[in-house]
Amino acid sequence: MINFRRSTAVLLGLLATTALAGPAPAQADEEPAPEPPRVELVLDVSGSMRAADIDGRTRIAVAQQAFNEVVDALPEETQLGIRVLGATYRGKDKKVGCQDTQQIVPVGPVDRSAAKAAVATLRPTGFTPVGLALRSAAQDLGAGATTRRIVLITDGEDTCAPPDPCEVARELAAQGTSLVVDTLGLAPDEKVRRQLLCIASATGGTYTAAQSAEELTDRIKQLVERAGDTHTRAPTVVGGTNACDSAPLLAPGVYADREAFSEHRYYRVPIRPGQELRASVSMALDRPVNRDYGVLLRATAADGRELVRGADAGSGRADVLSAGLRWSATADDEDAAETEESSAPVVEPTTVCLVVSNSFAPRPGTAATPGMPVELTIDVVAAAPAPDGPDLGRGWVLLALLTVAGLITGLLAGLLTRWWVATWREN
Repeated sequence: MINFRRSTAVLLGLLATTALAGPAPAQADEEPAPEPPRVELVLDVSGSMRAADIDGRTRIAVAQQAFNEVVDALPEETQLGIRVLGATYRGKDKKVGCQDTQQIVPVGPVDRSAAKAAVATLRPTGFTPVGLALRSAAQDLGAGATTRRIVLITDGEDTCAPPDPCEVARELAAQGTSLVVDTLGLAPDEKVRRQLLCIASATGGTYTAAQSAEELTDRIKQLVERAGDTHTRAPTVVGGTNACDSAPLLAPGVYADREAFSEHRYYRVPIRPGQELRASVSMALDRPVNRDYGVLLRATAADGRELVRGADAGSGRADVLSAGLRWSATADDEDAAETEESSAPVVEPTTVCLVVSNSFAPRPGTAATPGMPVELTIDVVAAAPAPDGPDLGRGWVLLALLTVAGLITGLLAGLLTRWWVATWREN
Protein backbone atom coordinates (compact mmCIF):
# COMPACT_ATOMS: atom_id res chain seq x y z
CA MET A 1 0.00 0.00 0.00
CA ILE A 2 2.84 2.40 0.88
CA ASN A 3 4.63 1.64 -2.41
CA PHE A 4 1.36 2.15 -4.30
CA ARG A 5 0.86 5.57 -2.65
CA ARG A 6 4.44 6.59 -3.44
CA SER A 7 4.06 5.54 -7.09
CA THR A 8 0.82 7.47 -7.36
CA ALA A 9 2.43 10.58 -5.89
CA VAL A 10 5.37 10.37 -8.31
CA LEU A 11 3.00 9.94 -11.27
CA LEU A 12 0.88 12.92 -10.22
CA GLY A 13 4.03 15.00 -9.80
CA LEU A 14 5.22 14.16 -13.31
CA LEU A 15 1.81 15.01 -14.76
CA ALA A 16 1.78 18.35 -12.96
CA THR A 17 5.30 19.17 -14.17
CA THR A 18 4.32 18.38 -17.77
CA ALA A 19 1.23 20.57 -17.52
CA LEU A 20 3.24 23.48 -16.15
CA ALA A 21 5.91 23.17 -18.82
CA GLY A 22 3.37 23.45 -21.64
CA PRO A 23 3.63 21.84 -25.06
CA ALA A 24 7.05 20.66 -26.22
CA PRO A 25 8.72 22.74 -28.95
CA ALA A 26 8.50 21.49 -32.50
CA GLN A 27 11.62 19.55 -33.37
CA ALA A 28 13.43 19.60 -36.68
CA ASP A 29 13.19 16.15 -38.22
CA GLU A 30 15.72 13.62 -36.94
CA GLU A 31 18.67 12.89 -39.21
CA PRO A 32 17.91 9.88 -41.45
CA ALA A 33 20.36 7.46 -42.99
CA PRO A 34 22.62 9.25 -45.49
CA GLU A 35 21.14 9.52 -48.97
CA PRO A 36 23.22 9.68 -52.16
CA PRO A 37 23.19 12.90 -54.21
CA ARG A 38 20.48 12.76 -56.90
CA VAL A 39 20.62 14.91 -60.04
CA GLU A 40 18.92 14.80 -63.43
CA LEU A 41 20.13 16.42 -66.65
CA VAL A 42 17.30 17.71 -68.86
CA LEU A 43 18.38 18.27 -72.47
CA ASP A 44 16.48 20.17 -75.15
CA VAL A 45 16.56 18.15 -78.41
CA SER A 46 14.12 20.36 -80.34
CA GLY A 47 14.71 21.30 -83.97
CA SER A 48 16.62 24.48 -83.16
CA MET A 49 19.46 22.41 -81.67
CA ARG A 50 20.59 21.74 -85.27
CA ALA A 51 22.04 25.27 -85.47
CA ALA A 52 25.82 25.17 -86.00
CA ASP A 53 26.90 28.25 -84.05
CA ILE A 54 29.03 26.93 -81.16
CA ASP A 55 32.70 26.61 -82.16
CA GLY A 56 31.53 25.79 -85.68
CA ARG A 57 29.56 22.75 -84.50
CA THR A 58 25.87 22.07 -83.95
CA ARG A 59 24.42 22.74 -80.53
CA ILE A 60 23.36 19.11 -80.12
CA ALA A 61 26.86 17.83 -80.95
CA VAL A 62 28.37 20.13 -78.34
CA ALA A 63 25.80 19.01 -75.78
CA GLN A 64 26.42 15.31 -76.54
CA GLN A 65 30.17 15.77 -76.06
CA ALA A 66 29.57 17.59 -72.78
CA PHE A 67 27.27 14.82 -71.53
CA ASN A 68 29.87 12.15 -72.38
CA GLU A 69 32.57 13.96 -70.42
CA VAL A 70 30.22 14.53 -67.48
CA VAL A 71 29.25 10.86 -67.37
CA ASP A 72 32.93 9.82 -67.44
CA ALA A 73 33.76 12.19 -64.57
CA LEU A 74 30.67 11.39 -62.49
CA PRO A 75 31.42 10.77 -58.78
CA GLU A 76 30.67 7.17 -57.80
CA GLU A 77 28.23 8.15 -55.05
CA THR A 78 26.11 10.43 -57.29
CA GLN A 79 22.90 9.05 -58.79
CA LEU A 80 22.32 10.55 -62.24
CA GLY A 81 19.36 10.55 -64.62
CA ILE A 82 18.89 12.02 -68.10
CA ARG A 83 15.62 13.32 -69.56
CA VAL A 84 15.10 14.79 -73.02
CA LEU A 85 12.42 16.96 -74.59
CA GLY A 86 11.45 17.35 -78.24
CA ALA A 87 13.45 14.25 -79.19
CA THR A 88 10.99 11.89 -80.89
CA TYR A 89 7.98 13.56 -82.56
CA ARG A 90 8.71 14.82 -86.09
CA GLY A 91 5.19 15.93 -87.00
CA LYS A 92 3.55 19.35 -86.84
CA ASP A 93 0.68 18.56 -84.46
CA LYS A 94 1.51 20.86 -81.55
CA LYS A 95 -0.79 19.03 -79.15
CA VAL A 96 1.16 15.82 -79.70
CA GLY A 97 4.58 17.48 -79.93
CA CYS A 98 4.10 19.28 -76.62
CA GLN A 99 3.87 15.93 -74.83
CA ASP A 100 7.25 14.85 -76.19
CA THR A 101 9.51 14.26 -73.20
CA GLN A 102 11.17 10.99 -72.12
CA GLN A 103 13.60 9.79 -69.50
CA ILE A 104 16.37 7.97 -71.37
CA VAL A 105 18.51 7.19 -68.31
CA PRO A 106 16.73 6.48 -64.99
CA VAL A 107 17.99 8.21 -61.85
CA GLY A 108 20.34 5.84 -60.07
CA PRO A 109 23.86 4.39 -60.25
CA VAL A 110 24.98 5.03 -63.82
CA ASP A 111 25.97 2.49 -66.44
CA ARG A 112 28.38 4.82 -68.23
CA SER A 113 28.44 2.94 -71.53
CA ALA A 114 24.65 2.68 -71.71
CA ALA A 115 24.19 6.36 -70.80
CA LYS A 116 26.62 7.55 -73.50
CA ALA A 117 25.02 5.27 -76.07
CA ALA A 118 21.56 6.68 -75.27
CA VAL A 119 22.82 10.25 -75.68
CA ALA A 120 24.63 9.46 -78.94
CA THR A 121 21.36 8.47 -80.67
CA LEU A 122 19.66 11.83 -80.08
CA ARG A 123 18.74 13.92 -83.12
CA PRO A 124 17.11 17.40 -83.06
CA THR A 125 13.44 16.88 -83.84
CA GLY A 126 10.43 18.69 -82.41
CA PHE A 127 8.87 21.19 -80.02
CA THR A 128 10.16 22.59 -76.70
CA PRO A 129 7.91 21.54 -73.76
CA VAL A 130 10.21 22.86 -71.03
CA GLY A 131 7.49 23.19 -68.35
CA LEU A 132 6.27 19.61 -68.81
CA ALA A 133 9.86 18.29 -68.80
CA LEU A 134 10.63 20.07 -65.51
CA ARG A 135 7.52 18.68 -63.87
CA SER A 136 8.39 15.17 -65.10
CA ALA A 137 12.02 15.52 -63.97
CA ALA A 138 10.86 16.38 -60.46
CA GLN A 139 8.82 13.16 -60.44
CA ASP A 140 11.88 11.24 -61.70
CA LEU A 141 13.94 12.45 -58.75
CA GLY A 142 11.20 11.61 -56.25
CA ALA A 143 10.78 12.86 -52.71
CA GLY A 144 13.30 12.52 -49.92
CA ALA A 145 15.00 14.18 -47.00
CA THR A 146 17.76 15.83 -49.03
CA THR A 147 17.97 18.36 -51.83
CA ARG A 148 17.53 17.16 -55.43
CA ARG A 149 19.00 18.97 -58.43
CA ILE A 150 17.86 19.44 -62.04
CA VAL A 151 20.22 20.85 -64.69
CA LEU A 152 18.27 22.18 -67.69
CA ILE A 153 20.17 22.73 -70.97
CA THR A 154 18.20 24.48 -73.73
CA ASP A 155 18.62 26.91 -76.60
CA GLY A 156 15.09 28.25 -76.73
CA GLU A 157 12.10 29.30 -74.70
CA ASP A 158 9.15 27.02 -74.06
CA THR A 159 6.92 26.73 -77.17
CA CYS A 160 4.21 24.70 -75.46
CA ALA A 161 2.94 26.77 -72.51
CA PRO A 162 0.81 26.08 -70.60
CA PRO A 163 2.29 24.97 -68.35
CA ASP A 164 4.57 27.97 -68.19
CA PRO A 165 8.03 26.74 -67.04
CA CYS A 166 8.50 29.61 -64.62
CA GLU A 167 5.16 28.85 -62.98
CA VAL A 168 6.11 25.16 -62.84
CA ALA A 169 9.34 26.09 -61.04
CA ARG A 170 7.40 28.14 -58.48
CA GLU A 171 4.91 25.31 -58.08
CA LEU A 172 7.73 22.84 -57.37
CA ALA A 173 9.37 25.24 -54.91
CA ALA A 174 6.05 25.77 -53.11
CA GLN A 175 5.71 22.01 -52.55
CA GLY A 176 8.64 22.08 -50.16
CA THR A 177 10.47 19.35 -52.09
CA SER A 178 13.87 21.08 -51.77
CA LEU A 179 14.34 20.94 -55.52
CA VAL A 180 16.96 23.19 -57.14
CA VAL A 181 16.89 23.88 -60.89
CA ASP A 182 20.04 25.20 -62.57
CA THR A 183 19.68 26.45 -66.15
CA LEU A 184 22.15 26.76 -69.03
CA GLY A 185 21.32 28.73 -72.17
CA LEU A 186 22.92 27.85 -75.50
CA ALA A 187 21.57 30.79 -77.51
CA PRO A 188 22.19 34.54 -76.98
CA ASP A 189 18.49 35.37 -76.88
CA GLU A 190 17.05 37.84 -74.35
CA LYS A 191 13.67 36.08 -74.05
CA VAL A 192 15.40 32.76 -73.39
CA ARG A 193 17.68 34.39 -70.83
CA ARG A 194 14.75 35.92 -68.93
CA GLN A 195 12.83 32.64 -68.86
CA LEU A 196 15.81 30.57 -67.71
CA LEU A 197 16.71 33.17 -65.09
CA CYS A 198 13.14 33.07 -63.77
CA ILE A 199 13.19 29.25 -63.52
CA ALA A 200 16.50 29.26 -61.66
CA SER A 201 15.53 32.09 -59.30
CA ALA A 202 12.27 30.42 -58.32
CA THR A 203 14.12 27.38 -56.96
CA GLY A 204 17.33 28.95 -55.66
CA GLY A 205 19.34 27.74 -58.65
CA THR A 206 21.71 29.49 -61.06
CA TYR A 207 21.58 30.62 -64.69
CA THR A 208 24.59 30.45 -67.03
CA ALA A 209 24.99 31.34 -70.69
CA ALA A 210 27.30 28.77 -72.33
CA GLN A 211 28.97 30.16 -75.46
CA SER A 212 31.52 27.41 -76.10
CA ALA A 213 31.84 23.65 -75.77
CA GLU A 214 34.38 24.07 -72.97
CA GLU A 215 32.11 26.42 -71.01
CA LEU A 216 29.16 24.03 -71.31
CA THR A 217 31.16 20.98 -70.23
CA ASP A 218 32.85 22.72 -67.31
CA ARG A 219 29.58 24.22 -66.04
CA ILE A 220 27.67 20.93 -66.13
CA LYS A 221 30.51 19.22 -64.27
CA GLN A 222 30.48 21.96 -61.63
CA LEU A 223 26.73 21.62 -61.11
CA VAL A 224 26.86 17.83 -60.86
CA GLU A 225 29.67 18.09 -58.32
CA ARG A 226 27.70 20.74 -56.44
CA ALA A 227 24.84 18.28 -56.12
CA GLY A 228 27.17 16.16 -54.00
CA ASP A 229 28.21 19.14 -51.87
CA THR A 230 24.76 20.62 -51.25
CA HIS A 231 22.37 17.68 -50.89
CA THR A 232 21.84 18.61 -47.26
CA ARG A 233 18.92 17.69 -45.07
CA ALA A 234 15.74 19.42 -46.18
CA PRO A 235 14.36 21.93 -43.65
CA THR A 236 11.27 21.06 -41.62
CA VAL A 237 8.21 22.85 -42.98
CA VAL A 238 6.55 25.11 -40.39
CA GLY A 239 3.90 27.82 -40.51
CA GLY A 240 4.53 31.12 -38.79
CA THR A 241 1.60 33.21 -37.57
CA ASN A 242 0.74 36.91 -37.41
CA ALA A 243 1.01 37.15 -33.60
CA CYS A 244 3.42 35.94 -30.93
CA ASP A 245 0.91 34.22 -28.66
CA SER A 246 -0.25 31.87 -31.44
CA ALA A 247 3.17 31.28 -33.02
CA PRO A 248 4.64 27.76 -33.27
CA LEU A 249 7.11 26.80 -30.54
CA LEU A 250 10.40 25.75 -32.16
CA ALA A 251 13.45 23.84 -30.95
CA PRO A 252 16.94 24.28 -32.49
CA GLY A 253 16.91 23.24 -36.15
CA VAL A 254 16.33 24.41 -39.71
CA TYR A 255 12.80 25.34 -40.82
CA ALA A 256 11.16 26.37 -44.09
CA ASP A 257 8.18 28.65 -44.54
CA ARG A 258 6.61 31.07 -47.04
CA GLU A 259 6.07 34.78 -46.47
CA ALA A 260 3.84 37.11 -48.47
CA PHE A 261 4.87 40.61 -49.53
CA SER A 262 5.21 43.11 -46.63
CA GLU A 263 4.29 40.46 -44.07
CA HIS A 264 5.41 39.80 -40.48
CA ARG A 265 5.62 36.14 -39.37
CA TYR A 266 6.12 35.08 -35.75
CA TYR A 267 7.82 32.04 -34.21
CA ARG A 268 8.54 31.27 -30.53
CA VAL A 269 11.74 29.84 -29.01
CA PRO A 270 12.12 28.93 -25.30
CA ILE A 271 15.40 30.19 -23.80
CA ARG A 272 16.51 29.16 -20.30
CA PRO A 273 18.80 31.21 -18.02
CA GLY A 274 22.42 30.88 -19.10
CA GLN A 275 21.51 30.19 -22.74
CA GLU A 276 22.04 32.26 -25.86
CA LEU A 277 19.75 32.34 -28.89
CA ARG A 278 21.37 32.41 -32.30
CA ALA A 279 19.05 32.75 -35.28
CA SER A 280 19.30 33.57 -38.96
CA VAL A 281 16.83 33.89 -41.80
CA SER A 282 17.26 33.74 -45.56
CA MET A 283 14.61 34.80 -48.06
CA ALA A 284 14.82 33.80 -51.72
CA LEU A 285 13.67 36.44 -54.19
CA ASP A 286 12.01 34.00 -56.58
CA ARG A 287 10.17 36.65 -58.62
CA PRO A 288 10.64 40.29 -59.74
CA VAL A 289 10.41 42.62 -56.73
CA ASN A 290 11.24 46.19 -55.85
CA ARG A 291 14.89 45.87 -54.75
CA ASP A 292 14.87 49.06 -52.65
CA TYR A 293 13.59 47.13 -49.64
CA GLY A 294 14.83 44.28 -47.50
CA VAL A 295 14.43 41.57 -44.85
CA LEU A 296 14.43 42.12 -41.08
CA LEU A 297 14.82 39.62 -38.23
CA ARG A 298 13.94 40.71 -34.68
CA ALA A 299 13.72 39.05 -31.27
CA THR A 300 11.00 40.37 -28.98
CA ALA A 301 9.65 39.53 -25.55
CA ALA A 302 6.17 38.02 -25.26
CA ASP A 303 4.80 41.49 -24.41
CA GLY A 304 6.14 42.94 -27.69
CA ARG A 305 9.21 44.64 -26.21
CA GLU A 306 12.07 44.45 -28.73
CA LEU A 307 15.12 42.63 -27.37
CA VAL A 308 17.48 42.79 -30.34
CA ARG A 309 17.34 43.62 -34.03
CA GLY A 310 19.21 41.46 -36.53
CA ALA A 311 21.99 42.60 -38.81
CA ASP A 312 22.21 41.98 -42.53
CA ALA A 313 24.27 38.91 -43.42
CA GLY A 314 24.93 39.08 -47.15
CA SER A 315 25.85 35.81 -48.88
CA GLY A 316 27.09 37.39 -52.10
CA ARG A 317 24.02 36.19 -53.99
CA ALA A 318 21.67 38.74 -55.52
CA ASP A 319 18.64 36.43 -55.32
CA VAL A 320 18.85 35.71 -51.56
CA LEU A 321 18.78 38.17 -48.64
CA SER A 322 19.77 37.11 -45.13
CA ALA A 323 19.85 38.49 -41.60
CA GLY A 324 21.04 37.10 -38.28
CA LEU A 325 20.98 37.88 -34.56
CA ARG A 326 22.23 36.74 -31.15
CA TRP A 327 20.50 37.29 -27.83
CA SER A 328 21.02 36.24 -24.22
CA ALA A 329 19.70 37.60 -20.91
CA THR A 330 21.00 41.04 -19.87
CA ALA A 331 22.31 41.78 -16.41
CA ASP A 332 18.90 43.04 -15.30
CA ASP A 333 17.23 39.90 -16.65
CA GLU A 334 19.79 37.72 -14.82
CA ASP A 335 19.09 39.56 -11.54
CA ALA A 336 15.38 38.94 -12.06
CA ALA A 337 16.07 35.27 -12.75
CA GLU A 338 18.11 35.00 -9.51
CA THR A 339 15.21 36.54 -7.60
CA GLU A 340 12.84 33.99 -9.13
CA GLU A 341 15.23 31.15 -8.23
CA SER A 342 15.27 32.23 -4.60
CA SER A 343 11.48 32.22 -4.39
CA ALA A 344 10.61 29.22 -6.60
CA PRO A 345 12.29 25.83 -7.10
CA VAL A 346 11.75 25.78 -10.90
CA VAL A 347 12.87 28.51 -13.31
CA GLU A 348 10.62 28.67 -16.36
CA PRO A 349 12.30 29.40 -19.73
CA THR A 350 11.87 32.81 -21.27
CA THR A 351 9.80 32.68 -24.44
CA VAL A 352 11.45 34.77 -27.14
CA CYS A 353 9.47 35.68 -30.24
CA LEU A 354 11.33 35.73 -33.54
CA VAL A 355 9.75 38.07 -36.07
CA VAL A 356 10.61 37.73 -39.75
CA SER A 357 9.54 40.79 -41.75
CA ASN A 358 10.00 41.92 -45.31
CA SER A 359 9.21 45.22 -46.98
CA PHE A 360 9.28 44.04 -50.58
CA ALA A 361 6.73 45.23 -53.08
CA PRO A 362 5.89 43.26 -56.24
CA ARG A 363 6.51 44.71 -59.64
CA PRO A 364 3.54 45.07 -62.00
CA GLY A 365 2.32 41.66 -63.12
CA THR A 366 4.23 39.76 -60.42
CA ALA A 367 2.30 36.91 -58.77
CA ALA A 368 1.67 37.45 -55.05
CA THR A 369 1.11 33.78 -54.23
CA PRO A 370 2.64 31.59 -53.04
CA GLY A 371 4.76 33.64 -50.65
CA MET A 372 8.52 33.92 -51.04
CA PRO A 373 10.61 31.01 -49.66
CA VAL A 374 11.99 31.55 -46.15
CA GLU A 375 14.58 29.40 -44.37
CA LEU A 376 14.93 29.94 -40.62
CA THR A 377 17.87 28.51 -38.67
CA ILE A 378 17.66 28.38 -34.87
CA ASP A 379 20.34 27.38 -32.38
CA VAL A 380 20.46 27.64 -28.59
CA VAL A 381 23.89 27.44 -26.93
CA ALA A 382 25.46 28.22 -23.58
CA ALA A 383 25.74 31.99 -23.17
CA ALA A 384 29.26 33.35 -23.62
CA PRO A 385 29.65 36.26 -21.18
CA ALA A 386 31.56 39.23 -22.52
CA PRO A 387 34.89 39.88 -20.74
CA ASP A 388 34.64 42.38 -17.91
CA GLY A 389 36.06 45.81 -18.71
CA PRO A 390 37.32 48.48 -16.29
CA ASP A 391 34.42 50.17 -14.51
CA LEU A 392 34.96 53.94 -14.57
CA GLY A 393 31.79 54.64 -12.66
CA ARG A 394 28.82 56.81 -13.60
CA GLY A 395 27.59 60.37 -13.08
CA TRP A 396 29.60 62.51 -10.61
CA VAL A 397 32.11 59.72 -10.00
CA LEU A 398 33.00 59.55 -13.68
CA LEU A 399 33.23 63.37 -13.86
CA ALA A 400 35.59 63.46 -10.85
CA LEU A 401 37.83 60.80 -12.37
CA LEU A 402 38.05 62.71 -15.64
CA THR A 403 38.86 65.97 -13.80
CA VAL A 404 41.67 64.39 -11.78
CA ALA A 405 43.07 62.71 -14.89
CA GLY A 406 43.05 66.07 -16.71
CA LEU A 407 44.86 67.84 -13.87
CA ILE A 408 47.54 65.19 -13.65
CA THR A 409 48.04 65.20 -17.43
CA GLY A 410 48.35 69.02 -17.46
CA LEU A 411 50.81 69.01 -14.56
CA LEU A 412 53.05 66.42 -16.19
CA ALA A 413 52.95 68.28 -19.51
CA GLY A 414 53.95 71.53 -17.79
CA LEU A 415 56.87 69.93 -15.92
CA LEU A 416 58.17 68.30 -19.10
CA THR A 417 57.93 71.61 -20.99
CA ARG A 418 59.86 73.51 -18.31
CA TRP A 419 62.58 70.85 -18.28
CA TRP A 420 62.89 70.94 -22.07
CA VAL A 421 63.14 74.77 -22.16
CA ALA A 422 65.74 74.83 -19.39
CA THR A 423 67.85 72.22 -21.16
CA TRP A 424 67.58 74.06 -24.48
CA ARG A 425 68.82 77.37 -22.95
CA GLU A 426 71.80 75.69 -21.35
CA ASN A 427 72.82 74.12 -24.62
